[in-house]
Amino acid sequence: MFINDLLKKKGITKYGLSKLSGVPQATINDICSGKTDLARCSAGTLYRISKALNFSMEDLLEAENGEYRSAFETFKSNTCHRVKDMGDIDFMLYILEKDEIRLLFDKHWYPESLYLLAMLDYLSRINDIPLCTRYDDIRNTRLSRPIYPIGAVITAEVMSSDDALNKVRMESIPEFTRFNIYESEIRNVI
Repeated sequence: MFINDLLKKKGITKYGLSKLSGVPQATINDICSGKTDLARCSAGTLYRISKALNFSMEDLLEAENGEYRSAFETFKSNTCHRVKDMGDIDFMLYILEKDEIRLLFDKHWYPESLYLLAMLDYLSRINDIPLCTRYDDIRNTRLSRPIYPIGAVITAEVMSSDDALNKVRMESIPEFTRFNIYESEIRNVI
């Protein structure tokens, strides 16, 4: 269940969520165990839990149903942090074991799927590891519209110039460019 994963990720206990949200611990336990469906909770309960977890009510409900899709910039940032935290090889093994690329692709979440595949291919190249052929069919896919880092897009808009986008294109990592994703920095994450 998403709430259990989120609590673990944030280092919050069920008791802690109860205290943060003001929702009785018995209710939190029932939600976390699956005894109570989050969608059937009162709006007040849902609001207090989502506020304590720093989520919108809608996103929390979608996530609990297994369909939460964060903004692409957030996805990219989370992926880069996972690489940094896990290390290149462990990250690659994790992605391959979970088959995340195929799962995202089958859900038609193409930017996320292709970003992970580009990351896998890039890490394979810099670590001198042969490419995994499991995703050769996906490697033939290319996004119809380019995706640039949000900072470059904002700079281009503010300056009324494509200079920032051109710079990103020139510095982009080839494995990402292949999918029409322009990414030049995956290591410099805070």
